Amino acid sequence: MTPAGFTEFSFDADGTSHHVFLKGSGPAVVVIHELPGMTPACIGLGEEIARSGFSAYLPLLFGEPGDNAPVRFCIELCIRREIYLFSKNGGSPIVSWLRALCHRAKQECGGPGVGVIGLCLTGNFAISLMADDAVLAPVASEPALPLFALTESRRAALAVTQTELAGAVQRCAAGQPIMALRFSGDAISPAERFAALRSAFGPQFNGIEIDSSPGNPWGIRPGAHSVLTSDFKDEAGHPTRKARDEVIGFLKDRLLRQS
Repeated sequence: MTPAGFTEFSFDADGTSHHVFLKGSGPAVVVIHELPGMTPACIGLGEEIARSGFSAYLPLLFGEPGDNAPVRFCIELCIRREIYLFSKNGGSPIVSWLRALCHRAKQECGGPGVGVIGLCLTGNFAISLMADDAVLAPVASEPALPLFALTESRRAALAVTQTELAGAVQRCAAGQPIMALRFSGDAISPAERFAALRSAFGPQFNGIEIDSSPGNPWGIRPGAHSVLTSDFKDEAGHPTRKARDEVIGFLKDRLLRQS
């Protein structure tokens, strides 16, 4: 079922087809849902992006809008092989399709470029996609690939190809920023991965880490993971509200003020 207020279309590229939901007007922002599916919280993020002056594109990679079934989708993704859940070096085929969607969105919406928000297992895709000139506002929220990061090398892995990483680093050297978010106690998106991002992108890396340690002032649960969606609290002064506001400010600075 199409979420209320969105329009739906099917997009084909590189032999792959997925449905995409669109709302709003202005420069395009592609919001890529996380492992539980296109949850109501993810749809809510897309709605706020649309209200903020953007065309919010929500591609449906698996399941149906409103789903929340992480175990079922993890099994399904292992079978479909569109997303490489365990590779330290990325290469997920779905990235090519997402890159084509970004180009279509830029063509349809105009403006200087496209914003991309990756969430959880799609957080790393924002890193891959920033190698493309069309992407001006990449946001990697709690990048979770590769999953089951039990060794130091896997915790520090960025799950992008060498070509994508080289392109992203080159763009950063030319002044392209990247934004990333995580909770401090998140083992799914570990601190070593943030350290690797800082090392790769230097001063162009804008990282937000929210305190989720025991006894933190806001009572954020120790296992908090999804900064912009399921663990988001729309309360004045709450760290996740501030983080979402910073993301929207980043999108406006990169996509609206440069128009």
